[in-house]
Amino acid sequence: MSSLFTPLQLGSITISNRIGMSALTRNRSTSTVPNDVMKEYYVQRAKGKAGLIVSEGTLVTRQGSEWQDAPGIWNEAQVAAWKDITNAVHEAGSKMYCQAIGRVNHPDAPEQIAAGEVGHIQSPSVLSSDCLWKPVYAPSAISARGGKFRFLPGHPGYVQPTEVPDPTTLIELYKQAAINAKKAGFDGVEVHGANGYLVSQFLDYNSNKRTDKWGGSPENRARFALETLKAVIEVYGRNVSIKLNPAGGYNDMGMPLQDTIDTYGYLLKEVDTLGLSYVTLVRYVEALDMEYDGKKRGTHHDVVETFKPFLKNTPLFINGGVTPEEAEELVSSGTAAGVFFGFPMVTHPDVGKRILDGIPLNNVPDLAHLYGARGVDRALGYTDYKAAE
Repeated sequence: MSSLFTPLQLGSITISNRIGMSALTRNRSTSTVPNDVMKEYYVQRAKGKAGLIVSEGTLVTRQGSEWQDAPGIWNEAQVAAWKDITNAVHEAGSKMYCQAIGRVNHPDAPEQIAAGEVGHIQSPSVLSSDCLWKPVYAPSAISARGGKFRFLPGHPGYVQPTEVPDPTTLIELYKQAAINAKKAGFDGVEVHGANGYLVSQFLDYNSNKRTDKWGGSPENRARFALETLKAVIEVYGRNVSIKLNPAGGYNDMGMPLQDTIDTYGYLLKEVDTLGLSYVTLVRYVEALDMEYDGKKRGTHHDVVETFKPFLKNTPLFINGGVTPEEAEELVSSGTAAGVFFGFPMVTHPDVGKRILDGIPLNNVPDLAHLYGARGVDRALGYTDYKAAE
């Protein structure tokens, strides 16, 4: 595993090894403010030799929150709490990026209601009347299929969003989030461009039917991602990255292969000119490929082989079902600069140490508390996984 444990320059920082902790939603914040159990969670993994830690998906605004108890980065209380975490992660020897994250929401979600913005939408159950709601902004007013809000009565699915009149207003939220992340001590920002959230909604022509400069051609659909990156670069310089999942599937994402190549190929060629610290490509993962109307939604193809050639100057990180042995091969062969581990980081606080010492990643996952432990000890299925002897 010698290649995995070599330092790597990313923008203006150097990480101690090529093992990254992918962003993993865990729903443990106190409302939207990070807390001590989250601090313990990230410090455990920093001490466990994660060279780079990417925070769980962090909300850039109160409006648009899909997850209950997901942390934010829009107010001073959140900034102070994240600062405590980043300081501790740095002391433990790791670096930390903030992942900044639509139509995958519901107007009755608590943080959506607290946003205080009211619009009108025709009630799907009473077709002759209008009802007040908190608008969920997206490129177009097209509802994503699937989804279950298990923290709401009746476990409702996704609703029809409101088409955002001026996407630049959303880009400004990303920029302000980057300003706040810098105050909070994060080493950089990873823009979430995968899995059916806002950036990928603009990229996919099934969720983006706009006829203005933000929709239509691949160049127009890529505009939101590129302008968002440029806005964040104004704050962080080269310490900016983006995570992409061209294979789609999750949250009703996915286009035919040639359209996928045309869209993401153009995006990556332009991204490669921006001087980002890295790009993360998520490989096709069957668990992320949802089935709708009896058919899988994603586009099954070799994401790395297809899109790596578009990156001439930007380090590539690979995510999605990577094993330790495969990680070493990907780095040693020059296919990737580094790898991100997702689910193994959930169940093992010491992934890097285990890989270094040849110890299996064999902790049993606590699936009952994967996405939260509300009403009980928040440490359950979170900070209670055992490190190897």
